Amino acid sequence: MTHAQSIDFTHPEVVEQMWVVNDGVMGGISQSRVRADSEGVILEGRVSLENNGGFASVRSTAVFNQDAATLELKVRGDGKRYKFILRTDTSPRTPMYQAEFIAPDAWTVVRFQPNDFKASFRGRAVAAPELVFSEVKEIGILIADRQEGLFRIQWQYVRALSHLGDK
Repeated sequence: MTHAQSIDFTHPEVVEQMWVVNDGVMGGISQSRVRADSEGVILEGRVSLENNGGFASVRSTAVFNQDAATLELKVRGDGKRYKFILRTDTSPRTPMYQAEFIAPDAWTVVRFQPNDFKASFRGRAVAAPELVFSEVKEIGILIADRQEGLFRIQWQYVRALSHLGDK
């Protein structure tokens, strides 16, 4: 578990702690893999809509300080729509919080406030407590929303800022 305001995905030992969750948990056949790279972890694969499938993701444990007000990601990808996912409880029966972003082919920093996230459970919107970043236990990146085919996204870091002006 990382107890830091920043998680650096350029370190192989950080990437070794990550895991893939694909639609196979529900009978789908999407495939993905996560691999270390000196510029940041890479998640790549193919999303398939067969067998009611349609998503692939990578997850990691995380802990953010009490004063975390903004989370920023540094990513680059294939121009597709992804979701930054957060969980405040690691039980499979609890909702996750999701915020959408586009991963362009050049490195981009994307910033998120708690109200950018929508709670969902198994792809459906649900009522849930307001998100507080310091309560997050798990982070990840997800591709879904019927985006069938090959995908590739690279993730360099996630950083918690106490206010928008932090560097």
